[in-house]
Amino acid sequence: MWPLYYTDMPGESYCGPLISLSQHDQFLMQNLQRHVNIIATDIGERNLWHPKALQQTVDYYTSELENSNGTINFQEYTVNGKSLKNVEFEYQGLELKDEIIIIGAHYDSVMGSSGANDNASGIAALIELAKILTKHSIPRTVKFVAFVNEEPPFFQSKYMGSWIYAKTARSRRENIIAMFSLETIGYYSNEKGSQRYPFPLGLSYPETGNFLAFVGNLRSKNLVYKSIETFRKKAAFPSEGIVAPQWMTGIGWSDQWAFWQENYPAIMITDTAPFRYKYYHTSEDTPEKLSYESFARAVSGLFHVIIELAVSVTYHET
Repeated sequence: MWPLYYTDMPGESYCGPLISLSQHDQFLMQNLQRHVNIIATDIGERNLWHPKALQQTVDYYTSELENSNGTINFQEYTVNGKSLKNVEFEYQGLELKDEIIIIGAHYDSVMGSSGANDNASGIAALIELAKILTKHSIPRTVKFVAFVNEEPPFFQSKYMGSWIYAKTARSRRENIIAMFSLETIGYYSNEKGSQRYPFPLGLSYPETGNFLAFVGNLRSKNLVYKSIETFRKKAAFPSEGIVAPQWMTGIGWSDQWAFWQENYPAIMITDTAPFRYKYYHTSEDTPEKLSYESFARAVSGLFHVIIELAVSVTYHET
């Protein structure tokens, strides 16, 4: 009989004092904080009821990447008479350019919230990862996509930006070998009892919310294993992973769900959102709540995951 879910992951989660940030990671931390402040404070609440703010976020995202070595594309569609956009920054690979890796994050915020952690943190990471990656030559194509309409009432509906994107990719027969959803990744705590879980997962994981989580459905098991294995080899930062059916509480709570509907391997990278962050989906989700040193360590480690997947000649999801 097959297990219902998998909690044992390759390698060992980092344990011990965190090393001092390198000069590069200090610069990364400053940039992440700047992006979050601009998106969540200067722009603020971003959703269909604040269309100007959505467009300002699109403009900010494109302006940050326009001088990088890639191509910016827009996917436009209409909801309730208002034009919305997914924004794709494509960095084309060389020898294996038809094999595509998607790094995605939603840029809208829930109604009544400026969405610093959810999900200005994801967009901030998306920008910085794109800037770093485009300094390297890679075999595979990587697309950094800012999705609209992830939040309710559009979540898991036909108007969800990531599902529209994934459906289009499937109709074009695009060979997406991996998708990473960066979802609420800026908050970490060393306090015991700071981490909660949906039943019965609390029996398998730590009670301290200081780790980055890798979450996948059963079809994406290999991608979860490969990603967390690389992260644990390259990053001196705690990490946990789970592979479970998408109907389990929390497993499908982001844009990776949309790619699962189109049978693409996809995982969520997260600080576990409401299971750790008490300001989730509230007006108190503001930039000063985030843990920027840990945020930078997590993003730096994620870069190694992405570059490894982009250059590996042996990786294929099955």
